[in-house]
Amino acid sequence: MLTSFQDIFAPPRHLILLVIAAWAGLLLTERRAQRHGIETEQINGLAFYSIIGFVIGGRILFAIQNFSAFNKSPASLLAVNPDLFDLTGGLATAVMIGLIYGQRNQLPVWSLLDAFTPFFAALMIGVGFSHLASGTAFGMPTELPWGMELWNARRHPTQIYEIIASASTFALVWIRRPSPYRGVDFLFFTAITAGWHLFLSAFRADSTLVLNGFHREQVLALFTLAACFVLIEWRLTLPDTPQKNSLI
Repeated sequence: MLTSFQDIFAPPRHLILLVIAAWAGLLLTERRAQRHGIETEQINGLAFYSIIGFVIGGRILFAIQNFSAFNKSPASLLAVNPDLFDLTGGLATAVMIGLIYGQRNQLPVWSLLDAFTPFFAALMIGVGFSHLASGTAFGMPTELPWGMELWNARRHPTQIYEIIASASTFALVWIRRPSPYRGVDFLFFTAITAGWHLFLSAFRADSTLVLNGFHREQVLALFTLAACFVLIEWRLTLPDTPQKNSLI
C-alpha cells in the first residue's frame, strides 16, 4: 500500500497533497473566522493575495539567485516546474503580502493568526503526507517491527509519526474552546507543534547536526517553544477588549 501511495504521489505530484490540505484548511478557517471577529470575505482576500505572493515571490527570488541560467532562457520563468522555486522566499513573500493586506484593512494581527490556526493545522497534516509520498524527512535505521523499508534500509517511519502528531494537534485545535485572549489559540497550536517536532526530530536521518550533535530542527523547535511560552504569558496579561482599529 505504501509503495502504491508513493507511486501515485511521486514528485512533483506530492504537491497535490499540500494543495488539498490547504484547500481543506481554508474551508475550515472560513467556518470559524467570525468567532475571532474576521469576516469570510477578509479571509478569502488575504488567502488569495498571499497565495499569489507565494507563487510569484518564490519564482522571482529563485530566478534572482540563479540569474545566469534564467538570463539565457527568460521563458523558463513561466515553466511549470516546482524545482525552480525558492520555498523560503515564497513563504516570506506570502507573509509580507498578508501583513500588508491586514494593515490596509485594519485587521488585528493576533485575531488573524487565531482565525487561520485551523488552516495551519490542516496544512501540517498535508506536509506529513507529502513527506511520506516523496520519501523525504526519512528516519534513522531501526530494528523495530513497525519500521518501513526506505532508501535501502529499514527505518523509523518518521513521516507517519509526523502525520499522527499533526492530526492529533489538529483535533486538539478543533475541539478546544477558543481563548478569550487574542493570539493564545495560535500560540497554543505553535507550541504543541514545536513540542512534537522537538521529539520526532531525534529520529530523523536527514537532519543537519549543530551544536555538538543536536539536530537543527530540534534547536529551532526549542527556541520556538520557549518563545511561545513567553508570548502566551504576555498575551494572558493583556486586556482583551475588542479594538476595531487595533493591529494588535
